[in-house]
Amino acid sequence: MQLPVMPPVAPMLAKSVKEIPDVGHVEPKWDGFRTIVFRDGDEVELGSRNEKPMTRYFPELVEQIKASTPERCVLDGEIVIVTGDRLDWDALTNRIHPAASRVKLLAEQTPASFVAFDVLALGDEDLMSTPLRERRPRLVDALGGARAPIHVTPATADLAEARRWFTQFEGAGLDGVVAKPLDGTYQPDKRSMFKVKHERTVDCVVAGFRWHKTGPIVGSLLLGLWNADGNLQHVGVVASFPMARRKTLVDELEPLRTGVEDHPWAAWSDQEAHAGQRMPGAVSRWNATKDLSFVPLRPDLVVEVAYDHMEGDRFRHTAQFRRWRPDRDARTCTYEQLDEPVRFDLADILGL
Repeated sequence: MQLPVMPPVAPMLAKSVKEIPDVGHVEPKWDGFRTIVFRDGDEVELGSRNEKPMTRYFPELVEQIKASTPERCVLDGEIVIVTGDRLDWDALTNRIHPAASRVKLLAEQTPASFVAFDVLALGDEDLMSTPLRERRPRLVDALGGARAPIHVTPATADLAEARRWFTQFEGAGLDGVVAKPLDGTYQPDKRSMFKVKHERTVDCVVAGFRWHKTGPIVGSLLLGLWNADGNLQHVGVVASFPMARRKTLVDELEPLRTGVEDHPWAAWSDQEAHAGQRMPGAVSRWNATKDLSFVPLRPDLVVEVAYDHMEGDRFRHTAQFRRWRPDRDARTCTYEQLDEPVRFDLADILGL
């Protein structure tokens, strides 16, 4: 492979802001695996955000890239999986598997798509020093003949339209928008863009905690919501506490500690129980040696946390602590609190 921009390349990043800035260019924020595509003829490499190759996990994309992109190019974008009219994060994470036979099967069962939103090189031309106002037309032109599952992300210069996208597109599983200065060059590993993500709050039951990796202080609080069947569903964790606060939490939570046999998650040690719902205590797919055991607490304590969006029945990302709710009855912390985003067909976004 001989390209003007060679792997590995750390992708350009975005910093979080509260409002969409009027910088002339806004795109949907895709919730997938950030990927830089390097193609030189029949050679294709998919580079991840941490600069490690992901090519072996998405063999079906390699063939589609060769069919729908210029002979020699470097593209920045996102690998996603579409199920129905929404992005499917769980199906995407399942694609990272060590067994070649499993990779082959999943490539057939849950094929991936690639959404391009920048171009770093075309032919022998390095475009990283070229401003976005010139890179964007080059990208659109280069992928003008592309067909699904290779796409170019939509973009707008209209701030009012960007605000509508922010609200509407969440129903298709997107988690916000990204704003990019039109005069900006491509800056690897620099937070030169702006991202605006959805944030909501919900009152959750604190049903347990995990010890911090450094010693006998609280690492994270395990959160639950009561579902329609009357079961306490594990929805995620909150872990954003200063070290001093982690120490005081140990004493504060002591009166709530209980035996696992009396806990709503008593079945956490039964591996079969994990197949039906998200529960603490399961072995991590990403690190099989990681200890995910927890200290059970009586489900009486309520905390208000902020979250961006749900992935199925749990938080997509780690929740953020907002305040304790001693005034709240833990039995009222149900899924009915959650906002339901307006449904939006992903095909409308990608022009399918």
